[in-house]
Amino acid sequence: MLGLGQKFPEFKKKAVVSLEKGNEFYDISSEDHQSAGKWMAMFWWPKDFTFVCPTEIAAFNAKNEDFLDRDTVLIGASTDSEFVHLAWRKDHDDLRGLQFPMLADTSKSLAEELGILEENEKIAYRVTYIVDPQGIIRWVCANDLSVGRNVDEVLRVLDALQTDELCPCNWKAGEATLAV
Repeated sequence: MLGLGQKFPEFKKKAVVSLEKGNEFYDISSEDHQSAGKWMAMFWWPKDFTFVCPTEIAAFNAKNEDFLDRDTVLIGASTDSEFVHLAWRKDHDDLRGLQFPMLADTSKSLAEELGILEENEKIAYRVTYIVDPQGIIRWVCANDLSVGRNVDEVLRVLDALQTDELCPCNWKAGEATLAV
């Protein structure tokens, strides 16, 4: 699995960005956040039309403005196709109003390059990356397929990284950082 300090792979993938007929799909790439000088938070889930995944996606969506306030592009991803993503968004009440793209890694090339494919089914593990504007991985967290992640913790770590200072255990935005 790619980890801290490594370059996040370059990518260009189809994503579902809307339910509006004719505007459902858009190509997104690693260039999008880097050229804009933004951070990127990319979270992966194993499969669409499952049980834990929509709870996480809805939780990230509820905090999308918090990511935007931190100059961070939020991207959700799985190895399902853009058509499956679109069908799931149309079918699931909590996913219809998503404000971030659902990346489709149907070739599994990005997940494979990241080293996050489960061995048997070749689905992505539940992994979250925070990537700085230069494309460097600054945080990675992997969960078992059966355990959802904590979006507030992702935001807390993003806040800490963006201070560019030393942050103690359980630090929260607004608290003092450590003096050297």
